[in-house]
This record gives sequence, structure tokens and C-alpha cells, in this order.
Amino acid sequence: MVVAAAIGVGGSILSNRSANKAAGRAADAQNAADARAIAEQQRQFDALQALMKPYVQASAGVNGVGGSLQAQQNLLGLNGNAAQQAAYDQIQNSAGFQSQLQLGQNAMLQNAAATGGLRGGNTQAAMAQFAPALLNQVIASQYQNLGGITALGQNAAAMQGNAGMDSANAIGGLYQSQGANTAGYQLARGQNAQDMIGSISGALGGIVGGIDFANLGKYMGVDF
Repeated sequence: MVVAAAIGVGGSILSNRSANKAAGRAADAQNAADARAIAEQQRQFDALQALMKPYVQASAGVNGVGGSLQAQQNLLGLNGNAAQQAAYDQIQNSAGFQSQLQLGQNAMLQNAAATGGLRGGNTQAAMAQFAPALLNQVIASQYQNLGGITALGQNAAAMQGNAGMDSANAIGGLYQSQGANTAGYQLARGQNAQDMIGSISGALGGIVGGIDFANLGKYMGVDF
């Protein structure tokens, strides 16, 4: 009986070690899987940022400089009179505007020549009014075109923001999972240790209970 109890003590110790190793391997495997998932979440978000970057920069510029939004603000005079005048001058001096202006003026002159009013006051007045009117028209068209680019950038930025929040939530959940895995491992170790102590205590009680103290006393010359 004593031998059996001693074997039970050894078995409890070995069982505790085996259970701890199994729990540790399980926690490590789950933590490794969570780490891979975190890395994949980050990779996907980085890829989305790279895809959206050209649209965001086309709208917002680089470090707030350039981009369609600033160009719109310049046309409205929000960045000062000098910036507004520079934007107007850029449009007025552009090849596209000059081409439209030349075509329009030529058409007016041809019409005046055909009707015999080439040197009339009405023709001169129309010629004087045509350039400012065309400039206003081109400015409005330019602002609208820039607005389309700005909208693309806003949508891209919003998509990035939503993806960032989703990724943060997912990664946060995975970090919580890693914490739970580690805590579960520690709790399992504690339970295994408690079970081992109980088993050893029971086995030691069996050892003590199996000793024949009367015969042992006679053998040792001592009364128990």
C-alpha cells in the first residue's frame, strides 16, 4: 500500500507537468495564430492606404500644399486676394482659355463682317464683354471640375477612416484574445497545481495510514 501511494505521488507530479506543458503549447499556438491575424489586418490596411493615397493627395495635396481643395479655395479667395488673382491669371494665360478666346473673337468678327457691322459700336462692345464673360465661364467650369477631384479625395479619406476603425477594432479584439489565452494558461497551471497538491496530500495520507506502527516500534525498540 505504501508503494502504491508513493507511485501515486510520482504520478501526480508527472501529470501536473504534462498538463502544464499541454496548456502552454495550446496558449502559444493560439497566441501565434492571433499574431498572424494582427499582421494580416495591418497588411490589408497598409495596402488600402497605398491604393487611396493618390486620390487623397490629389484632393488635399501633400502636407496641405497643392491639391484640388486648395485650388478651389484660391478661386473663391479664401486664401487671400493674391492667391485668387494668381489663380485667375493662371486660367486666363492658359492655352485652353486663349484658344477659346481667339475662336470666339474670330467668330464675332466674321459675323460682323458678314452683316456689315465690323466697325460698329455694337461689335466693339461685344468684343470687350466677351473676354470677361468667357473668363467667368471657365472659372466656374474649373471650380466644378476641381470639386469632382475633391469629392474623390473625401470619399477615399472616409474609406480610409472606416477601414482604420475596423482594423483597430479587429486588432484590439485579437490583443484581448492573446491576453485571455495567457490568463487561461496561468489559471490552468494554478488549477493543475491545486489538483496535484490534493492528490499528493491524499497519497501521503495513504502512506501514513499504511504504516504498521506497532511492528515498526518493536523493530526500532520504541513504543508508539
